[in-house]
Amino acid sequence: MTHSNGTLRGAAAPLFEIEDLHVSVEGRTILRGVNLTVRPGEVHALMGRNGSGKSTLANALMGHPKYQITRGSVRLDGEDILALKPDERAKRGLFLAFQNPIAIPGVGTGNFLRAAVKAVRGNETINAVQFRKELTERMQHLQMDPSFATRALNEGFSGGEKKRAEMLQLAMLKPRLAVLDEPDSGLDIDAVRIVSDGINTVHEQQPSMGILLITHYQRILNYVRPDTVHVMANGRIVESGGGELVQQLEAEGYDPILRRLGIEEAEEATTNGR
Repeated sequence: MTHSNGTLRGAAAPLFEIEDLHVSVEGRTILRGVNLTVRPGEVHALMGRNGSGKSTLANALMGHPKYQITRGSVRLDGEDILALKPDERAKRGLFLAFQNPIAIPGVGTGNFLRAAVKAVRGNETINAVQFRKELTERMQHLQMDPSFATRALNEGFSGGEKKRAEMLQLAMLKPRLAVLDEPDSGLDIDAVRIVSDGINTVHEQQPSMGILLITHYQRILNYVRPDTVHVMANGRIVESGGGELVQQLEAEGYDPILRRLGIEEAEEATTNGR
């Protein structure tokens, strides 16, 4: 598969591999054998109904203690990261944009980002002047007011502002693999376009970065074009394809695919709407 950056991604060694991943939450099995491979520069979209396991996968990948890995492996650049703490996974280059980012009162967004950049990009020297210049440029592209940097992180932010703050973190941290958990949820069409532009700009500047974009809807995939689309049901990936799969889902919904595969979504596959 040849792409606009001139690379043949299919020939590259895997950047990120999930193999036979099983995850339980409070004793209930949610993920039942997820397999997924992302090569450098690829964009993968993960779609599925509420309760199919998408956000469970995102949280388990980042090391949330509530999500118990019972079987399987997750490798980033060939290293199994499941034994690593969340901050160590971040230092290796794994990034998670949260579906519902929490507010951190008293911690300025700019100060938070400076500390995060220092922790994650520790081997890269960046002084205060460079940091402010880069932060300002990133904020301008995301159409964020300069005063945003002095506001407490996510405190009093609108849904759109929270999502832009997540994309600002993505841009500043420069991960190897970005997991974006529903970056379009709760946004109007203009905000979706701005967030999408932010994702695409980071990807253009880091063409080897892999992206796993979790979404319910087609609209963000009109702007962030996936190489591969996956459908999740009952805690596993049941179908994969190209852009035509997105169009099919938009036109027909999930039922025809699930019926064809003989899948009946189970109640126990859900937890907290995930």
